[in-house]
Amino acid sequence: MLNAPRHGCVNVHSSLLPKYRGAAPINWAVARGERETGVTIMLMDAGLDTGPVLLRRTTAIGDEETAAELTPRLAELGAASLIEALGKIERGEITPEPQNDAGATLAPILKREDGEVNWAMTATEIFNRLRGFTPFPGCYTFFDGRRLEIVKARVEPGGEDPDKLDKFEPGVVCEAAGDRFVVACGGATRLRITEVQLEGKRPMPSRDFLNGARLQVGAKLGGRIEF
Repeated sequence: MLNAPRHGCVNVHSSLLPKYRGAAPINWAVARGERETGVTIMLMDAGLDTGPVLLRRTTAIGDEETAAELTPRLAELGAASLIEALGKIERGEITPEPQNDAGATLAPILKREDGEVNWAMTATEIFNRLRGFTPFPGCYTFFDGRRLEIVKARVEPGGEDPDKLDKFEPGVVCEAAGDRFVVACGGATRLRITEVQLEGKRPMPSRDFLNGARLQVGAKLGGRIEF
């Protein structure tokens, strides 16, 4: 099959190969905090996204952009790039470029357990994973033995007293009043959670969750990750 077409089999891949070879390149690029991604038009070979590159086109990733928001942008970029590449192939204007395997990274298929929050990560790392894993597998932790989906969150800005930050271990609630649902993360950082979905419930603002859950400062979220 690979050798049947006169010019080979052409593929559109949603990353800047050789980075993020695999099934979920958009998700992992966002989850790992990349600031730039793009599409690669490549010739297929027997490997996993290892074939020679015909054309690359780049685009920036927004600071708060999710994988779900980035996907249609890359689809449009990929379609335009494919048309461009096919024209150049027909005119003999493209020389296939072998990939540098030394710079390769993998983007494996997403599993439900990828969404479980490891509070030992920094708040920025957790926020990036939330953006990358929206809508699947999402980001979740555990509260009082029940699954708690983090629907929306943001990194709490710095400027706090370092001594105050250091007294909270990762995963410990450090604010729980009004709409202030803040959790300590690794590296003395904090994540402010603004919308959640408790197991068996509908999504709700953090204020409503705090009113019903009676969550207190010092409570620890999680339970299935060892720090």
